[in-house]
Amino acid sequence: MGNDSCGNVVLEKSYDFTLRVISFATQLQREEREFVLSRQLVRSGTAIGALVEEAQAAQTRPDFHTKMCQAEKESRETHYWLRLIRDSFAAFRNDALLLIEPAEELKRILSSITKSTKS
Repeated sequence: MGNDSCGNVVLEKSYDFTLRVISFATQLQREEREFVLSRQLVRSGTAIGALVEEAQAAQTRPDFHTKMCQAEKESRETHYWLRLIRDSFAAFRNDALLLIEPAEELKRILSSITKSTKS
């Protein structure tokens, strides 16, 4: 990972999580020829980090709060797709479980941030 997010836990965790989601989805596409759920997972999983990154450039506290709320929503959606994949593809159950824990952690972090920055 680059130095862009050094010291910012949510930036680091969301970026690392995004890389893991991309790798997982690529494997699911390659091995199971599954494209619908994997694309949804990539869309929501990559949106988390992108929104957290955007929030860093927010011009106002409400703008920051809005971006982080959107990131929290995307983390919830990503958690949903991971659970769905876990329960739909037995061969990928353990791999999905390895991503569900960090997805839950991101949800908790983002929820905490949105609660503390609420206007």
